[in-house]
Amino acid sequence: MEKLKVVMACDTFAPDINGAARFAERLAAGLVRHGHEVHIIAASTDSTHGARFEVHDGSRMKVHRMRSHRVPQHKTLRWTQPVGLTGEIRKILREVKPDALHIQSHLLMGRFAVRAAAGTGVKLIATNHIMPENLIKYSLLPKFMHKTAMRITWADAGRILKKMDALTTPTRRAAQLLEEAAGVSGVLAISCGIDAARFANETPVNNKEPRFLFLGRLDDEKRIHILLQAVAKLTDHPNVVVELVGDGGERENLANLAAELGIADRVIFTGHISDQELPKAYERCTAFVMPSIAELQSIATMEAMASGRPVIGADAMALPHLVHDGDNGYLFPADDADALADRLRRVLTADQQELNRLSENSLHLIQSHDIERTIKIFEDLYIGIRSEDSTTDDNSPSYMEPIGKLNEAISARLESWRHSAVELGKRAEDISQEAIEKLSEVGEEVREQLSEIKDDIKEQLNEAAKRIKRKRK
Repeated sequence: MEKLKVVMACDTFAPDINGAARFAERLAAGLVRHGHEVHIIAASTDSTHGARFEVHDGSRMKVHRMRSHRVPQHKTLRWTQPVGLTGEIRKILREVKPDALHIQSHLLMGRFAVRAAAGTGVKLIATNHIMPENLIKYSLLPKFMHKTAMRITWADAGRILKKMDALTTPTRRAAQLLEEAAGVSGVLAISCGIDAARFANETPVNNKEPRFLFLGRLDDEKRIHILLQAVAKLTDHPNVVVELVGDGGERENLANLAAELGIADRVIFTGHISDQELPKAYERCTAFVMPSIAELQSIATMEAMASGRPVIGADAMALPHLVHDGDNGYLFPADDADALADRLRRVLTADQQELNRLSENSLHLIQSHDIERTIKIFEDLYIGIRSEDSTTDDNSPSYMEPIGKLNEAISARLESWRHSAVELGKRAEDISQEAIEKLSEVGEEVREQLSEIKDDIKEQLNEAAKRIKRKRK
């Protein structure tokens, strides 16, 4: 495919940690690896702004950071300054002359980007990651106005998204919701995708030292308090540990709740972790738990599946698309701590054969979410190619069929894939370490050269000063 120029307008982007930011980062990095030119328009992360090259997910891309301010009622969210934003984005589009403008939400950056693109002829693509439930708590509106506000928000989304040449969202369930709530049609279901090999490991699932993991924003719609309440009910399993990776507005409330429930000594608040630490967090858990009521897909759940872990999720929104009840984990009614405790107990009491079955099924299902397929579909959309095949393999009829236990041939192929992925990962680490050591050696040589140059400059300056003094005399 010929080289494309793509501009992505994002309300949230790395270093932000959330599903929308992760998707944009990994898609952009994948496009760069495919040889395309990618420009990101995103909020500044501090008081500085302007264009600069940044490395994200191992790929170098140009990021145009717009002036922004921290949202007072949210721990990490920043709000882009709207004054002059249309003009700034229009200038970027004129300079880059992109083949496509891909907006990641209709809220602010996408809205102004679409306005800036008017009359340019650039193809407009949108991926919707937004549910009003994710934001309404931070609006400061009274509860009795929430339903009305959500209805207005969806209608507003429709007005922007109807202007798109192609409109996508991560799952068919999310596409149906968007079509019904926003009054749009023809929404394509395209998985966020994942490089499953990156999370592969050969560590068997273990419930002897049980650890349940949640990874994501510690915010209200994630319903992490339900997980803590469920664990407190497992009085017959006092050695259960809960690891919460991430940060958010509910962290202090959750810490207080853990203390009230008497499990504070078994709840670990890890905070944000690096990309290098991410696979290890999944590898050390017994099962991954996502109690959220507002997931349009859940990249964290996908990562846990790629790690070969059982997954437990609320039977809400798009989670049943990933958590196949009884196959690779269990669903529970949303906000039901008793039901969640029951599902946790099933994992805790399972024998090794059953744990291995759940693990293999997670690995099997995640193969349908290959990020290379996701990238290929978006490449086609950017040049105007769209067909019935513009969807990922997780939307095939066979994906939702019951699995039970995989046959020996599929099981053997998965084991071979897992082993190969781990070996490739080790080799990559060795190469990286060699590169680091070489860089260190080069760095030392550079420092010595700089020191010698500084000495030469000092000598030259001293000689020049002496000459000037002699002339004055």
